[in-house]
Amino acid sequence: MKFSAAVSLLFVASASAFAPASVGRSATQIAAGSNQNPFGNVKSLEYTGGDDPNSSNYGRLAEKLNEADIERRKIQDEADRRERAAEIRREERLAKIAYMNDMPDSQPAGTVDEFMFKEGVQDQLDKLDHDLVGLTAVKQRVKEIAALLVLDKMRRKLGFETSVPSLHMSFTGAPGTGKTTVAVRMGQILAKMGYARRGHVVLATRDDLVGQYVGHTAPKTKEMIKKAMGGVLLVDEAYYLYNAANDRDYGQESIEILLNVMENNQDDLVVAVAGYKDRMDKFFSYIPGMMSRIGNHIDFPNYTADELVQIAAVMSRDLEYDIDDAAYDTFKNYIEERMKLPYFSNARTVRNAMDRARMNSAIRTFEKYAIDGVNGGVCTVEDLKNISAEDFQIILDDILDGDSSKRIFA
Repeated sequence: MKFSAAVSLLFVASASAFAPASVGRSATQIAAGSNQNPFGNVKSLEYTGGDDPNSSNYGRLAEKLNEADIERRKIQDEADRRERAAEIRREERLAKIAYMNDMPDSQPAGTVDEFMFKEGVQDQLDKLDHDLVGLTAVKQRVKEIAALLVLDKMRRKLGFETSVPSLHMSFTGAPGTGKTTVAVRMGQILAKMGYARRGHVVLATRDDLVGQYVGHTAPKTKEMIKKAMGGVLLVDEAYYLYNAANDRDYGQESIEILLNVMENNQDDLVVAVAGYKDRMDKFFSYIPGMMSRIGNHIDFPNYTADELVQIAAVMSRDLEYDIDDAAYDTFKNYIEERMKLPYFSNARTVRNAMDRARMNSAIRTFEKYAIDGVNGGVCTVEDLKNISAEDFQIILDDILDGDSSKRIFA
């Protein structure tokens, strides 16, 4: 018995040595230390949360929850806005359909003449007839485009579906056939009809659009486009933008920018390309995207000799000169001979000839009154306005009797 009691006492003592700290403590002590870390003071295992509103962790959690709630409300508001906008569009569409169904076919929209005069379109067409001689087919094409725009405006008034037609243009023909003049008139018509904010025309060539080094082309092209916004960008001799013999030519970059603008900004910019017909046809074969974006192709024929004489009469009228009746025959002879020579430029050649005739008239008048002293040096208004056959005969003689190597420059 003594041996058993000793063994039991030893076992109890050993168990007490290895028992947890709570063993042998009172219930009050255990309850008081219930929040203590049973594994000791190990920082990585400490709980850092809590319900204390003053703690930083609690504040960050509340802030995150608040942000999530705000974001959720934003998403819901945007979804509600889109749904409401779609509903409004559906209501407007149904109202429009009902309006169109109830509208009688005889509903008046106003006369075409009223729209033509009200918008100033007829005035521009009259100026085109007044300023340009000949070009009957060109004028007819311009009138057709104007008719489309007028009827489009009338359809809008009644509520029909409308869309901005493709107004990009291609002008082909020899120099001096009126391409730039027609472009200016078209810009003014588009402005009158509300299809262009400003209606001005910006003339550009390759030098205005294409740079000389990497990174230079895009800014130059975009600058010209910026100047033309709200009007017409007329690219003269557009085929020079593309160089088929040089894959590294910077003109391709300019073309790509123009194509993008023609597609995405057609409601605020009309691009017109111009040049010789054969070269423009070849250019379009290289750049089919340009061809597909142009809806109006207008070919400008060469003027006849009689039409060029009429152009000279218009120029003299605008400059307040009087051409003698006999002088017209002499001028026509000059035009017929000049047309046989290279570098003939239609109306530009007429303008150069008129400048030469005016100079000859001035020399003749100066010598008569200032040098020879006729009438005491006093000339009349008629003398200051007169262009005679003699003035045209001088430039005709230059190409008939002059040095053959210089005739083309006469």
